[in-house]
Amino acid sequence: MSHSSVIVIDDEKSIRDALKQLLELEGYEVFCYGDANAALSKLSRRFNGVVLSDINMPKLNGLEFIEQIKQFDSELPVIFLTGFADVNIAVKAMHLGAYDLFEKPITDKLLDCIARASEKRALVLENRELKQSVKQHSGPGVRILGQTQVMQDMLQLLDAVLDTPADVLIEGETGTGKELVARYLHEHSNRSKHNFVAINCGAIPEELIESELFGAKSGAYTGAHSSRIGKFEYAQGGTVFLDEIEAMSPSLQVKLLRVLEERKVTPVGENTSIDLDVRVIAATKVDLQNLVDAQQFRADLYYRLNLLKVPIPALRERKADIPLLYKHFCSIAATRFHKTFEPITPEQALLLREKPWPGNVRELRNHAERTVLLGKALALKDLEQVSQTDESLSLQEKVSYFEQSLIEEALSQSQGSIKEAMALLQLPRKTLYDKMAKYGLTRTMFTESE
Repeated sequence: MSHSSVIVIDDEKSIRDALKQLLELEGYEVFCYGDANAALSKLSRRFNGVVLSDINMPKLNGLEFIEQIKQFDSELPVIFLTGFADVNIAVKAMHLGAYDLFEKPITDKLLDCIARASEKRALVLENRELKQSVKQHSGPGVRILGQTQVMQDMLQLLDAVLDTPADVLIEGETGTGKELVARYLHEHSNRSKHNFVAINCGAIPEELIESELFGAKSGAYTGAHSSRIGKFEYAQGGTVFLDEIEAMSPSLQVKLLRVLEERKVTPVGENTSIDLDVRVIAATKVDLQNLVDAQQFRADLYYRLNLLKVPIPALRERKADIPLLYKHFCSIAATRFHKTFEPITPEQALLLREKPWPGNVRELRNHAERTVLLGKALALKDLEQVSQTDESLSLQEKVSYFEQSLIEEALSQSQGSIKEAMALLQLPRKTLYDKMAKYGLTRTMFTESE
């Protein structure tokens, strides 16, 4: 939904149709429902608009409807319409938190009220985003950058499962940041005071990985001159991160499944088990379901790990984040190499977004480091070559990318000030908000240096 959305609820179709036509002429995106129950399923704290509702309706009337809304968002504007004036109903509606109440038929005053309520809603959501951004960027621990909707959805999922005891399966292409997500889960959880132990299942020889994970008694095998504490025991109270879980041998998969189910580990050569209090986070760059179907990965282990799945979007699925990530990586590299870097232009930001980035965030970071070391002109030359040979983008897509770059440049120059960005772009507030919503941009993305 765009910035200026209106949900219309009325049990009379003629009134819904008339309101929809009128509001769309005013530039609003309108969603109509014949009863309040249907509309409730479409509303949340993230709804960026206004609700226009009749009061006298069957099933769920307007007053019951607003009571349910206020349970999850007390700041969502609800404007009531009524076919007849009733002082008691009006007083009760306002007491329940209605933004305003109007008697039918519709007048220009209603349109003015919707405009004010829409503006207020935008400010409420903006303030919430600012508070969330401050929380994410000022707190201790690993930070995940990204303001696109797919990244916000992923962060919401991570925050929802931070302190749950359940194990987690992370799926993502090479270079998307699977270990970063695992560390975020660890460092923002109640296990953060204990060890985070990362193991690449594809990098340890098969004959050694069992002792690496579970430990070994002195003399358990040739070369075991002393007892060894396994990674699981070392992570007691904390988190074990198993990267490239798909590379684990079938025999070790059986033993891992037993550890996950029993929460006990038996070192090689020992008969006594050790109780474990660890969270296991596994990561894979392939679809494990396909490996299960091909009988190359144990189905029971997959289902055990798949209780909480966190998919990480590829960089091509979050193109609006690319300039901000690039700026972030350049800033880190400049500090590391004692260099300076020039801000990228809208044209260069367009080139960055056009590149497919098969190596995802890791490839983008490497390119940013080359930019700082070699200079922007040399580092961006390969991007220009990609742009000259890439004909996959339509004219409309290129125009959209360029428009987004100009908006980002204005917001960056104004440090997130909507008023200053409006002046720089010569756009009215409503148009700017609509375009920002279209490209997944928020003012908080530009209020502080990444």
